[in-house]
Amino acid sequence: MEIRKAGLDDFKTINDLALKTWYDTYTSILSPEQLEYMLKEMYSLEAFTEQIAVKGHHFLLLSENDKYLGFASYELNYTSGTTKLHKLYVLPETQGRGAGRLLITTIEGLAKKNGNNKVSLNVNRYNDAVKFYLKNGFEKAGEEDVNIGNGYLMEDFIMEKGL
Repeated sequence: MEIRKAGLDDFKTINDLALKTWYDTYTSILSPEQLEYMLKEMYSLEAFTEQIAVKGHHFLLLSENDKYLGFASYELNYTSGTTKLHKLYVLPETQGRGAGRLLITTIEGLAKKNGNNKVSLNVNRYNDAVKFYLKNGFEKAGEEDVNIGNGYLMEDFIMEKGL
């Protein structure tokens, strides 16, 4: 498996991966209306451009044999000494093969290289990925309900891992 930095020209690839992973991940957790709302808010071209150009998010694409398997986004120095893992998604058929772990360890290495000593993330409290993050050394540091508009909440665990 190979990882490369992604840029604005990778929007379609990341959007396609998001569509393939989000329905599998969130259909049993979110209403169809909230799922559509969140995809539109987080994965439109405008949102993607803002995340990279304004908010300083970095995207990584994971591939194997010229097929894209997943992506992640992160922000160095989100707070002092902390890298924020904003997104990590791998195709359902790829899960369990080390793809997610490879994305995490890559981001951890980049965080350390840039003087950060912790990685933080938010994950839906009902998402099976909570187990994945615990297995990869993250600990629950709190809970947060984020109003994302249109009457919807993101009900998250805050998870952290020291480096």
